[in-house]
Amino acid sequence: MNTYRSDIDGLRAIAVIAVIVNHSQANVLASGYLGVDIFFVISGYVITLSLLPFLGRPLGEFLASFYTRRIKRLMPALILCVLGSATVLYGIDPRPDVLFWTGISALIGVSNIYLYI
Repeated sequence: MNTYRSDIDGLRAIAVIAVIVNHSQANVLASGYLGVDIFFVISGYVITLSLLPFLGRPLGEFLASFYTRRIKRLMPALILCVLGSATVLYGIDPRPDVLFWTGISALIGVSNIYLYI
């Protein structure tokens, strides 16, 4: 079922632009940080809509299907971003070992813990 909605994508784009403007010119859009909250609410709505056709499946099959789709969609961009950033930063960072381990820990979602330690 293809339920693509350009209006929802437009709202997400506005939320992203609000955050970017807030980061670059906070005095222009002082509450632009709320774009993050708006983006996550809209994303939750979109993900929920994508899950509705799978509700009758057993929980294990449902979760496996969900995470397989997420990994296939997000992992290539994540790997490309991390490799590209690491390549650029490796040439300018005086401590590439910290960069390396921060990147590895970010890939598995524990970079905050690594940086705290």
